[in-house]
Amino acid sequence: MIHSMQVLQQVDNKFIACLMSTKTEENGEAGGNLLVLVDQHAAHERVRLEQLIVDSYEKQQPQGSGRKKLLSSIVSPPLEITVTEEQSRLLQCYHKNLEDLGLEIIFPDNSDSLVLVGKVPLCFVQREANELRRGRSPVTKSIVEEFIREQVELLQTTGGIQGTLPLTVQKVLASQACHGAIKFNDGLSPEESYRLIEALSWCQLPFQCAHGRPSMLPLADIDHLEQEKQIKPNLAKLRKMAQAWHLFGKAERCETGQSQRASMPPCEPP
Repeated sequence: MIHSMQVLQQVDNKFIACLMSTKTEENGEAGGNLLVLVDQHAAHERVRLEQLIVDSYEKQQPQGSGRKKLLSSIVSPPLEITVTEEQSRLLQCYHKNLEDLGLEIIFPDNSDSLVLVGKVPLCFVQREANELRRGRSPVTKSIVEEFIREQVELLQTTGGIQGTLPLTVQKVLASQACHGAIKFNDGLSPEESYRLIEALSWCQLPFQCAHGRPSMLPLADIDHLEQEKQIKPNLAKLRKMAQAWHLFGKAERCETGQSQRASMPPCEPP
């Protein structure tokens, strides 16, 4: 359906008006019948997020492993993260799984309540660089702490099965996607609008932005607007007909009254 979208024009430097087909014509060709407004920021955010997710994984996976590994970056000096004994035990049992997620954890011999993180997902370091560039405080340690908590909870409930991109990583990538996306009031040429909609049509989740909000809004079904207008009633004619019926009713009542009076016997004298 979304692959059939036809770009009309940019609206108010915020949206892109498009026609989308919700049905297929008898000849097999799709005709655009649904008018939609695409949020240009949300659309570009979605496109960027899905590309960032692809770029976050190593291109060359170990042969025959069937595993996808997140790109990682060395942290020097290693981050010191406080954990409970149970958390430390779980992290030791599944540290190989965590390496696939870009997390390298070192377990000091002299402490069960402390772990050292020597590698983190690359996107965490990129997020920190962006924050420091804006004059903000470092964020890597707090993100890693959240990441470890998330993974410990998953290990407790799933026994190490990891099927999707970790939520903490996805949130970091969503923030990156947002900050680099087209903004409201950014003018787009027809060609830029077309390329954005085309890129959106190839996304896995084209109908929502990186944060889960809708990326487009349906406005109207053009087919309904193009249908023949209903014939309006002729009010003048109806008014005359009503008056005629009214007069006919009065005349009928008058004749009935006269006939009733004629049939009444004369009054007898007292």
